[in-house]
Amino acid sequence: MNTWIALAATALGCYAVKLAGLLVPAGALERPLVKRLAALLPAALLAALTAQQTFADGRALVLDARAAGLTAAAVALVLRAPFLLVVAAAVLVTAGVRAMGG
Repeated sequence: MNTWIALAATALGCYAVKLAGLLVPAGALERPLVKRLAALLPAALLAALTAQQTFADGRALVLDARAAGLTAAAVALVLRAPFLLVVAAAVLVTAGVRAMGG
């Protein structure tokens, strides 16, 4: 029963956030600060998600093959490699470290 309560509360919360977004006056959305924050927010959220998925295991911080793969991807990005090569480098390094038992 608690699962259904949580599901209903989440659905209502999502609806309330969407409704609040629709009620914001258009003039408030045209401010330069709001535009700049809206442009930067997706990148910040993606970086936070990447860090959480790479360095967390439950409630513990870990350094494992995922960190090596992320490092390989970062190096490929610094070298301006195409995106497909960045992903391939991350996959190969992660798989290689895991295969070596790391």
